[in-house]
Amino acid sequence: MDMSSSFGSGMRIALYVRHIDEHLREHLDGLVSALERRGAVADEVGGSLPDEDYDLVLSIGGDGTLLSAVHVIGARNIPVMGVNFGHLGFLTTAGHEDVDALAEDIVGRRYSEEPRRLLRLSLDGVAPHLTALNEVCLHRLDDGALLYTDLYVDGDFVATYAGDGLIVATPTGSTAYSLSCGGPILTPGSGCFVVTPIGAHNLTLRPIIVPDSAHLRLATHSRGDGMFNLMSDSRREHLPCGTELHLMRAPHTVRVARLHGQTFYTAIHQKLGWNF
Repeated sequence: MDMSSSFGSGMRIALYVRHIDEHLREHLDGLVSALERRGAVADEVGGSLPDEDYDLVLSIGGDGTLLSAVHVIGARNIPVMGVNFGHLGFLTTAGHEDVDALAEDIVGRRYSEEPRRLLRLSLDGVAPHLTALNEVCLHRLDDGALLYTDLYVDGDFVATYAGDGLIVATPTGSTAYSLSCGGPILTPGSGCFVVTPIGAHNLTLRPIIVPDSAHLRLATHSRGDGMFNLMSDSRREHLPCGTELHLMRAPHTVRVARLHGQTFYTAIHQKLGWNF
């Protein structure tokens, strides 16, 4: 029986994997075989993405793996689909128990794409820039004093946040750390960012939603010479208080692909139990 597909013939797919255990290897080998039987070319990659004209990147693992894949793709405008064998995340598609059915959907292009905005971060207004799909987070060190962060939006002073830190999240990241700190859920196409305080000492300071066209300036300071922890998605570093962070919408988007029938709202139903 000819299992090839006119859609899949010549389709080039990169399978991005960070960590492989025996369970994942079994599913991955089965998926590669199923894709190739349908005429697709499947390359297993990790760490970097070869300079090839890929039609799709499959991120094999959880949401953290997909965040890593997004940074590997950069501005190359290649759609990425997260496949998590066993669980459905906010970003990943749950892998079918039958990898043949999953491969059939992929090479038949039975999936939809959502453009996702990223944050662009520069320190003290100087290049190089970093990008974040989920959030940029400032957090005081465990043994440090309170972190004070002055927030300016398009040059207008908003507030000084004193506490454990501050999160600036995209709609994609609004269901991550920001949500656990009391921030709202933003739909993917809402066109805004949310600024969420972490452990604010002034209880009247609440999350604030700003348009994603805005320029955010975060001026950090503390009592004495202190350091704070900067997290941009899964990357982190220690920086001295006094550092200014400039955040804007990145000039490119990420094309996040999902199988038909799996959407942002189905992920909310399953992950947050809204269907009960």
